[in-house]
Formats: sequence, C-alpha cells, structure tokens
Amino acid sequence: MLSHNGVVVLLALSLFHHDPSGRLVLHAMPVMVVALLVLAIAYRFYSAFLAAKVAVLDDGRPTPATRLNDGQNYHPTNKWVAFGHHFAAISGAGPLIGPVLAIQYGYMPGLIWLLVGVCLAGAVQDMLVLAASVRRDGKSLAEIARHELGRPAAIVASLAILFIIVIALAGLGMVVVKALGGEEVKLPAGMQIIVPDGAEVIEAFRDSDDPNPGYWRIFPRGCQVRYSADQPLSIRSESFRIAMPFLEKEQFLIEPDWSKLPRGGDYVGPAVQVLPKGCVQVVPGSSWGTFTIACTIPIALLVGLWMYKLRKGRVVEASLVGGLLTLAAVVAGGSVPGSALEPFFSLTKDQTIVALGTYGFIAAVLPVWLLLGPRDYLSSFLKIGTIALLVGSVIVANPPLRAPMLNETFINGGPTFQGSIFPFVFICVMCGAVSGFHSLVSSGTTPKMIEKESHIRPIGYGAMLMEGLVGITALIAAAALPNDLYYDINVAIDLAAKPEMQAQLADLRARYGHDPQLANLQHLDLGAVEQKVGGESLRGRTGGAVTLAVGMSVVFEDAFRWLGVAGESMLKYWYHFAIMFEALFILTTIDAGTRIGRFLLQETLGRVDPRFARPDWLPGSLLASAVITFGWSWLIYTGNIGTIWSMFGIANQALAILALSLVSVWLCNNGRGRYVFVTALPMLWVCSTTLTAAFILVTQRFPAMYDKGEKLTAVLNMALTVFIVCSVGSLVIWSMAKCVSVAMRPKG
Repeated sequence: MLSHNGVVVLLALSLFHHDPSGRLVLHAMPVMVVALLVLAIAYRFYSAFLAAKVAVLDDGRPTPATRLNDGQNYHPTNKWVAFGHHFAAISGAGPLIGPVLAIQYGYMPGLIWLLVGVCLAGAVQDMLVLAASVRRDGKSLAEIARHELGRPAAIVASLAILFIIVIALAGLGMVVVKALGGEEVKLPAGMQIIVPDGAEVIEAFRDSDDPNPGYWRIFPRGCQVRYSADQPLSIRSESFRIAMPFLEKEQFLIEPDWSKLPRGGDYVGPAVQVLPKGCVQVVPGSSWGTFTIACTIPIALLVGLWMYKLRKGRVVEASLVGGLLTLAAVVAGGSVPGSALEPFFSLTKDQTIVALGTYGFIAAVLPVWLLLGPRDYLSSFLKIGTIALLVGSVIVANPPLRAPMLNETFINGGPTFQGSIFPFVFICVMCGAVSGFHSLVSSGTTPKMIEKESHIRPIGYGAMLMEGLVGITALIAAAALPNDLYYDINVAIDLAAKPEMQAQLADLRARYGHDPQLANLQHLDLGAVEQKVGGESLRGRTGGAVTLAVGMSVVFEDAFRWLGVAGESMLKYWYHFAIMFEALFILTTIDAGTRIGRFLLQETLGRVDPRFARPDWLPGSLLASAVITFGWSWLIYTGNIGTIWSMFGIANQALAILALSLVSVWLCNNGRGRYVFVTALPMLWVCSTTLTAAFILVTQRFPAMYDKGEKLTAVLNMALTVFIVCSVGSLVIWSMAKCVSVAMRPKG
C-alpha cells in the first residue's frame, strides 16, 4: 500500500510537475475544476441578482412571442429549445478559435480573461440586452437605440451594426473555409527537397482543364527540406503534394553540394530536387468533413418536420433521431475519401465560399421553425453533449498543459495573431468572454421566441456561461498539444520559410523544449497524427480550427484509453467528429446571423418603403438576405484569416461597447440607474482594449499592408475601422449624456 507521503506525491503530480528546466507545468484537471466552480457560483448568485434587482423579470408580463405570434418569426418556444437556438446562434467560431490562436501568448492570459470576462461582462450583456428587447417587442439593437436615444441615434446605430454584422459573419465564415476548403500555398523558388533513400516520389500530369498545366508530385514522409540556401535542413514528417509548372524533369534534379548537406549519422539522398518558380503546395479540401456537414441540413429539416408536423411536441424523440443520424453521418463520411463521391465533397476555397453563401441565404429566408430552430436545437444538443464529453475527458485524461503559461517568445505578436499581448489578447479572445455579436442575437431571433420572462435568465446568462466553458475547453485542448505540433499546424508554410520565423521558433524550442518526463510523445508528431486522422494534410492549416480538432481528438483518445477503449483507427473518427462539431458551431451562427442582418436591413429600408419593415414580406426578405450574404461572402473571398480576424475582433468588441452603453441608458430611463455599474464598468474596460487596438491597426498595421501592395484591402479595412469606431464612439457619448441628464432630473 502507498504511504501517506506517496499519496501526497501522486496527488501533487496529478496537479502539476516541474520540467528539467524548472518550469512549472500545470495539468488540465485542476484548471477545469476551478473553472466549473467559478461559472457555477456566478450563475447561482450574480445572475439571480441581475434577474431580481436589475432587470426585474416578471412572468405576469406577456412577451412579444405570445402577443405577436405569427407562426413565422414570432413564436412561443419551449424554454430548452429556445435555449438551444440561442446557444447555437451565439456560439460560433469565436469561443473555439480565439482561445486556440491566443495560445501563442501563453495559456494563462486567455484563461483569466475568459473566466472574468464571461461572468462580469459577456453574460451580463447578453441577459440584459435580451430583457430590453423583450420589453421592446423583440426589436433590434437599433430600434432600442431609437426608443432610448431618439431617431438620429437609431440611424447611426443601424449603419454601424450593418457593417459590423457583415464583418462578423465574414470572420466566422472564414474559419469554415479554412477547416473544410482546399487551398494552395506558394513555395519559394530554389527550395530544396532531399528524398529518403529508396522512397518513391509519385508523379502525374495535372488535369487537362487545369488553368495551370504541369506536374503533380507527391513527396513521401521523411523528406529533408531547405527553404533557402542560408537556412538549415528540416524534416517533413508528413507526406505532401506539390503542383509544379510543366518543365522537363531534368530541370528539377541537380547533384547535391555535399559541403552544405549534413554528414555523420544523418542520411543524405543521391540528389536534391530544387523547385522552380511557380510551385505551390496543394492542401486538398476535407471531403469527409464536408459530407458530414452537408448531411446535417436534411437531418435538421427532418427534425423540424418531426417536432412541428409529423410528431408534434415530441422534442426528446426528435432530438434522439437527429443526434443518431448525425453521428451516423460522421461514420459514413469515412467512406467518402477515395470513393466516387469524393470529387463532389472535396471543395476548393472558392467552392466552399459559394456553398456557404448559398446555405446562409436559404436559411435566412425559410420559416424559423423549419430549418433555423431545429438545426440550432439539434446543433446545441450535439454541442453541449460534446462539451460535456470533452470536460469529462479532460478530467479523466488530465493531460499536462504543454504550452507555456506566458510565452515570452511571442509576447509582442506571433504567427497565429499579430500584435502585442495588450491589447490584442482581448481582441483575439472575444466570444468566450464578451462578444457584441451576441447582442444581435439577444435583440434578433431569440426575443421573438421567449415564452416567459423568467426564461431570460437561463437563456441569456446561462447560455453565455456555457459559451465561456466552450472557450476554456478549447484553450485546454490546444494547450495540451506539444509546442512543435501546435506551430507545425498553425504556421503557414510560406511564413515558416522565412528566416525570422525560423529564428523565433528556434527560440521557442530553447525556452520551452520537450520535457523528458512526458515521454512517448512520438504519437503526437505531425506525420504520425496525419496518418492517424485518415491522411488529412495538416501542416500550415492556419486559423485554429484544425489545431483544435487535433487537440480534442487527442484528449478523447487519451481519456478513452483509460477506459480500455483504444485503437489506431479511433483518432480519425474523433478528428472528423471534432471538425463536424466545429463547423456546426459556426454554421448555426452564420444562419442566425444572416437572418438577423436581414431583419436589421429590412427595418432600415422600412423607413423608405414600409413594406420592407414587415419580416414576412417575401420580396423584402429575399433582397435583404441576398445583400447581407453577398457582403460577407465577398469579404471572405477577398481577405484572409489574418486580416479578417483582426477586423472581426475590433468590430465585435465595438458592438459590445454599443450594446452595453444602450443597456445602461435603458436602465437609467426605467428607474434602475443605481445599478448601471453592472454595464458601465465592463463597457469602460472593453473601450480601453478596443480603442487601443483600433489605433494600432489604423496607424501601423494597415499602412504596412498598403506599403506591401495590399492597397485595396488596407484602404477598405482602415475605412471600416474608422467608421465603426467613430459611430460607436458618438453613440457612447450620446448614451453617457442621456444617463447624466436622467440622473439630474428633479425627483418627484
């Protein structure tokens, strides 16, 4: 039996250990337990205070869903179905991707901001905006501005929100495109590839209808690569495909310069392949993931018909059917790669954008009960189940958090997110802490579904806490990956070829190298992981979605190994289940967001033609949906994850400032001014981080983009940022003046 001291030692090792350099390495289980306790305390006490004292919720007051029920947009909805819709609509890419990208700063800054932000800022905003909208017939944030500040304020708010929602949807959609769509990455001319002895390079002509005719070359794993003559060789642990221009084979092969190649125990092949100008590495689209996501659309339609037509009111029954069919789609997707169906589901970047835009348009026009409601409910059913499974797996597997607590190498910016830790960690980690986009949902579709005012507390505050938990689990899953694997996936191939990035990555390894106590990590090198997930290409898959899917699948595999469920084939199913889980998160936000944008645009156009103000007028619905969909699709097409995510962060947080300021005015106008600190304090903090970040972007980042030749993108980003900051800033000053005037009114 273990002695008392032995038990203490084992307990300590389950909480933390020190690596050989003396660095403290925390384990995931205690972090998760503390986070769950903080969220539970916040819901039990702080949300109760907000419901009873600040919002004064009253079930005796009829809600817009019951008074204005039209069976189309206003519809009294079961509390848990409405919770599912709201959670699915607010939980997009942000809580999944932001914390993963912010790991470059270290995991502790993002973790602290997630816990503090969600309890004191994000959940407060969501709950009180939902309460204010329910009291204003389910109207939008712009209409709340009109009621509280007057018509001119409503016009400014409408224009600002329209721009913000298009930028936000572009940021969310870009993540789907990065996760599912293929892409081509330019490689530097003169790049050298040494093929291992006896290994075969597969070669074929590209399709005759390809606009860039030439060779395909698929290089085996284990190749040594030198990106430029002055850089050291590195090992590519995975196989990779390169598209080469049509040249004679002899132009690719040269005799090696033996003085520049490694000697001793390292193998040197008989020849070096040197790439000419115009070569690109081809990352194919995920046919497995796209097939699974496509299947969820007819499944959601079936669930909607089941709940409202075929088996009316059988919510649990419909949920079980939808959940089982979705899991079956994940398993069935494994047979798509290599089959006759693969060309239909292995989409390029542009094809993925078209498919995404088509879906967003259709979902915004169809009745809410047919696709949006059941899809969101089904998605939330799977989302919450997956998060619960991930939380349990983290506690069981208890992986060490291999990322540093604070990463000094990239504290002033790195490959996953540009900008110094302050203020950009608060811009990178947004939706899991506080997100202005949520205020659009809380004043868009959800208030038109609330059956009783008491439901506002679990739906508004509770769903946001759940999203904060999503962000925390995503952060833990990414932080548990070895540093080399994290950066192999998250550093773009062309960026990794640059000497300055190689120097930074070398510094990172020197500071936070492998811990020998964490032995047997070979199953987590990039090549092995690519083999295990079904041959997917993972290197340079920036954007965070692929990194999170790998992190989740590794945690699941480790946890189920404890339970005796193991096998080399399991990881590929966990990985594609995670990709499906992420895409569902994002798609449900895109369909709800497009619908909200449609409502807002119709309200704005209704001031010109009253017919547009009617949500059920089909021509107005079609036109407004088409305009919103085209706007965010065009931004995705012309942008990249670096430019769009920064813009998304600024726009999203600016909208949070606007929402918190309008709720502050609502409280003052309704005699609750003594509680305005609950919204004013988080608003001031978000103001400080967002305005600082906007100033840096406008004065440094965008001018640098302009100088590099990205003139259109730089000018567009600068103009949108300045417009949004000026619009939101004027409304905040307007709101503060209104609150002061109300406070100075004579009593009685």
